[in-house]
Amino acid sequence: MRIVLIGQAAFAEKALETLHTRGETIVHVFAPPDEPGGRPDPLIRKARELNLPLSQPASFRGEREFEQFKALDADLAVMAFVTIIVPERILYAPRRRTICFHPSLLPRHRGASAINWAIIAGDAETGVTWFWPDRGIDTGPVLIQRRAPIGPADTTGSIYFNTLFPLGIATMVEAIDLIRAGTAPAIAQDERLATYEAPCRDEHAAVDFRKPAREVHNLVRGCDPQPGAFVTLGGRRLRLYDALPLGAPVAAPPGAIVAIDAQAMTIALAGGALTVRRVRFDPSPKKVAPAELAATGELTVGARCDPVAPFAAAFASERG
Repeated sequence: MRIVLIGQAAFAEKALETLHTRGETIVHVFAPPDEPGGRPDPLIRKARELNLPLSQPASFRGEREFEQFKALDADLAVMAFVTIIVPERILYAPRRRTICFHPSLLPRHRGASAINWAIIAGDAETGVTWFWPDRGIDTGPVLIQRRAPIGPADTTGSIYFNTLFPLGIATMVEAIDLIRAGTAPAIAQDERLATYEAPCRDEHAAVDFRKPAREVHNLVRGCDPQPGAFVTLGGRRLRLYDALPLGAPVAAPPGAIVAIDAQAMTIALAGGALTVRRVRFDPSPKKVAPAELAATGELTVGARCDPVAPFAAAFASERG
């Protein structure tokens, strides 16, 4: 088949490499514009390495972009990690239309931060979906889905790179084989089960120590690596990463630092304990072992994080 690939980052790079290795005809690659002073996107590097036609439009809304896309005479477009709006007329231009990757079990967790919110919400499982996109946000009929459990120590980063990334590539291959055979389904999403969440940002990442331990633990895991759940300590914002499975309750008020050793730091919660192996104070970008900050006096056993951080109710108010 004549395939157009639209995407970015490591997932789209791997998708392109996989399609090329399989002998698919890649008629064009669309990637994001270069960022001033930044390194080229991995997809851009791979397309150039393979000597494939490449465009980097800032938008697909213009007539010039539409005419360029139509002229490619594609059988199928594959959207592999796409963050800009692709209009319907482009989605429907290829003979067999367009398929799109989403890292959740649609219709649950539509939106740009699906993995974050699955963990924050305490879901026991997540998965991947390839679907036929339409004018809505992650609303088109489902082509293929695969489920995956969320472990007690999984973070957004770990479950994406270790599970959903490879599963997404494997199911892309399955989806294309189904399309080639003429047996690809288009199963309407059940709107009664649909949720949509806003992009996970700092306003969602503040730890509220009034919350039950499980909710705090899930927030820290769901915000790792971005945006990084945070507490306020001595007027400074401390971000928490690499959380271990939830610990047993300790005899200390929620928010109190009860232990720091060479490996980790433990904070008392309401009904449990949070142990994290990496932290950083804003604005430093460097994540370090808590013991490193304890050695400088910036972290101390017995210190208490502010009991209620600002924006703590954002999760409840933003969820659809």
